[in-house]
Amino acid sequence: MQTSIAEIAPSIYRLSTFVPDVGPTGFTFNQFLIDADEPLLFHYGQRSLFPLIVEAVKTVIPLGKLRWTTCSHVEGDESGALNQWLAAAPNAQPAHGQLGCNIWLSDMADRPPRALQDNELLDLGGKRVRWLDTPHVPHNWDAGLIYEETTGTLFSSDLFI
Repeated sequence: MQTSIAEIAPSIYRLSTFVPDVGPTGFTFNQFLIDADEPLLFHYGQRSLFPLIVEAVKTVIPLGKLRWTTCSHVEGDESGALNQWLAAAPNAQPAHGQLGCNIWLSDMADRPPRALQDNELLDLGGKRVRWLDTPHVPHNWDAGLIYEETTGTLFSSDLFI
């Protein structure tokens, strides 16, 4: 297996890992990296895929530069490698909607999270990410999306599969 990297908008990268033994035809898991003054990783990925994903990220930015991490909801493919990322990226802070921080992230993360309010803007320096609470869309009641305003890029998960 390998993780491929595609720049899908200026300084926004999709990291895709095809796993052939998931389902009858395989499945591709994606993470997204926003390269800015304070880079953000959207989705931690599964723990088993962490070695592949971290190597892909290192081709775009040094891990010490990663400042923010978040995901759409708690589930293995979105949040499984949370603490592996926090160990590898010493300057990264997890962030999530207030509800997600209350019900899982504050307990699971090895580093205190930043709770984001619905519609809160996080200025990454060169990019601006807005957190949008979307309870139960796509899954759990902690669900949320991020919208990068400078490129008009909406980040979601588990939709249309």
